[in-house]
Amino acid sequence: MKHLVCLSHLSGAEIWQILTLARRLKAEWQAGQQRPLLAGKVLGMIFQKPSLRTRVSFDIAMLQLGGHALYLSPAEIQLGQRESVPDVARVLSRYVDAIMARTFSHRDIELLAAYATVPVINGLSDLSHPCQALADMLTIWEKRGDLRSQVLAYVGDGNNVCHALLLAASKLGMHMRIASPPGYTCHPTIVAQAQQAAAESGARLEFLTDPRAAVEGATVVYTDVWTSMGQESEREQRRRVFQSYQVNTALLRLAAPDAIVMHCLPAHRGEEITDDVIDGPQSVVFDQAENRVHAQKAVLVLLLAPAAGRALSAEPA
Repeated sequence: MKHLVCLSHLSGAEIWQILTLARRLKAEWQAGQQRPLLAGKVLGMIFQKPSLRTRVSFDIAMLQLGGHALYLSPAEIQLGQRESVPDVARVLSRYVDAIMARTFSHRDIELLAAYATVPVINGLSDLSHPCQALADMLTIWEKRGDLRSQVLAYVGDGNNVCHALLLAASKLGMHMRIASPPGYTCHPTIVAQAQQAAAESGARLEFLTDPRAAVEGATVVYTDVWTSMGQESEREQRRRVFQSYQVNTALLRLAAPDAIVMHCLPAHRGEEITDDVIDGPQSVVFDQAENRVHAQKAVLVLLLAPAAGRALSAEPA
């Protein structure tokens, strides 16, 4: 693994290596035994979009591993405006050991990876959010056990988070159902990549329009905002289109009695999810948020200290 641009570039075995290492690093951190595996390393963080979890979790991940994170605001970089993306990649490669970017255009992530001589991590783009999906799979593994025996129901917009989950599920052999309104489904390229991976892993993928059919008997119920950053002008239209896709108590009753509820945050409470569900006993939303730190630590170690990462991921947590 040279970069983390999209999960389509990783094999199921590589994703499992990240999850196994994340679990190991989390267990060591909980035991107060965190190792300074990235001492002296610097992560440059480029932000085009505001962030809570991405910024703090990467900052804390580097801190816990003995390294340092450098925040670069939209005003400082103006990626592709004040300076071209290739030039930013080449300059930062002379200063830092890795680059994490949270951008609007996925093409910007691809260009950074193409021109940087250091590892590039996709912290979010309009196409995919691989770090979120890795944290989510870690959470499902912790809470539900064997991923192959789970039924993951995603209800809502076929957005970047849904794309990343779909790729992760398809490569790990999971059963995933996606319920989205017509016109708001997953990108066809991502669907094709997932279907190819599913044919190899044995994963089962279903693309539906009925949220009730998606949630029926599911062990994991997942949703995300109906209107992502950059789509604010569509908000009222999207609220009308997605009305019947709200994850509420009535919908959750159709899932398995011990199903867990997930949301990548931030949540628009009262829209895609109700307070009683996101704050209820089946919610693992804040465990997901915590696991961003541990999943990203695993990615950082495998990119910046690969020998140590491979050794640790071979050991049981």
